[in-house]
Amino acid sequence: MNGGLTTALLDGARDAFARHGYARCTLEQIAAAAGVSRVTLHRRGISKRVLLAALAERATTDYQAAMWPVLISNQAPPERLHRAIDVLIEQAERHMAVLVALGAQSDEIFHEPGDHVDTTRSVFTEPLERILDDGRADGSLRAEDPAEVATALFNTVGWSYIHLRTGHRWGPDRAAASVRETVLHGVLRTVRD
Repeated sequence: MNGGLTTALLDGARDAFARHGYARCTLEQIAAAAGVSRVTLHRRGISKRVLLAALAERATTDYQAAMWPVLISNQAPPERLHRAIDVLIEQAERHMAVLVALGAQSDEIFHEPGDHVDTTRSVFTEPLERILDDGRADGSLRAEDPAEVATALFNTVGWSYIHLRTGHRWGPDRAAASVRETVLHGVLRTVRD
C-alpha cells in the first residue's frame, strides 16, 4: 500500500475508531490495534485524518464492487433496486466505524467537489440512478427524476440505517428491515398507481 498504509494498519485504525470513536481515538490506540508503535506512525507522517481518508477510499471501492453484480443482473428493476438497497445496508454495516467517523468530521467525501454540495458523488448514486431509470422506462418504479431520487435513496438508506444502529442501538436485522420497507414503498409502483 501507498505511504506505509498497510492493510494491518488500516484494519487497526478501523477497529480503534469502532472501539473508541473517532474523536476520542488516539494514535497510540491505533498503533496498538495495528501492532506497530506510535513512533512508526509519526515517522511515516500518518495521522488519524490520513487513515480516515484511506479507509473512506477503501469503503468506496468496496461499495462499487458490491454494486456491480446488481447493475449487470438480468432481474427486473424492482428486484435490482431491492438488492441494491440490501447492498447499501450491508456496506453501511461493514464500514460503520468509518462512516460514523466521516459523519462526525465532514461528509465532504460524499459530495462532488466545489460548490455542488447538493449533489452526492455519482460513484455512490449512479448505480441506484441506473436502476431507477430502467424502472421508470418499464413502468415498474416511480422516479420522475432518477438522479434526484437516487440521491435521496442513497442518503435515506445509508444515514437512517447508521442512525438506527448507532443512535437507537437497533440490531442489524431490525434496522435493515425498517429502512428497506420504508424506502421501497416510496418507489415501487403498486396496483393503485
